[in-house]
Amino acid sequence: MANGNTEKADIADIIARLSLFAEVSPTQLQHVAAAAREKRLAKGEMLFQKGDPARNLFVVVRGQVKLAFPSAQGNEKVVHVVGPRQSFGEAVMFMDRPYPVFAEAVMDSTVIQIPRQPVIDLLQRDTSFALAMLAGLSMRLHALIDDVEMHSLRSTTQRVIGYLLQQCSTEGSGAAEISLPTSKQLIASLLNLTPETLSRVFRDLDDAGLVEVHGRQIKIPDIAKLREVDF
Repeated sequence: MANGNTEKADIADIIARLSLFAEVSPTQLQHVAAAAREKRLAKGEMLFQKGDPARNLFVVVRGQVKLAFPSAQGNEKVVHVVGPRQSFGEAVMFMDRPYPVFAEAVMDSTVIQIPRQPVIDLLQRDTSFALAMLAGLSMRLHALIDDVEMHSLRSTTQRVIGYLLQQCSTEGSGAAEISLPTSKQLIASLLNLTPETLSRVFRDLDDAGLVEVHGRQIKIPDIAKLREVDF
């Protein structure tokens, strides 16, 4: 689809809300915003393919973008589903290597595309920005390590419970109701499960009284009880 017409002031405001750019001065922020472009994607439209040159970082404004590996069998492994106010593409942009995954809009979406050079300029001039980017990439690395641990060392049921607990805004006990942020098929791929296995785990948890599943709406009667479950 064609690029949109978001004003530069709006782009600067969106960028400023990212933790990555929180400490950047207004002048430097305008420098980045001046080079940024809005791009609108239809559901199923590719933002980039695996192997494309990595020349930009991206910020999701509306919708969702999935990052995934293709396979020769026609399947895919979803690595991450990026939602509003989240960025992606930072790390590979500095490696002078192609994208290792493809990016596809899960629904009609809008992203901001930020070219490499203005970000390089900021890194060279502003140590606080460099530290913020290092912190952001470090957090991403820790999250990746946690994902590897979840997918390789935990049972299928524990993976699903862990995912549900990540979606809860409440840390303690009590009830919670969440809306799954994306389709069950994508969640299954994220958790290295088949859709059928995910559905079975949801049924088992529902039968055990630990959750109540109504489509993409999940009610957890007791968060503490769900957290303590050891399958």
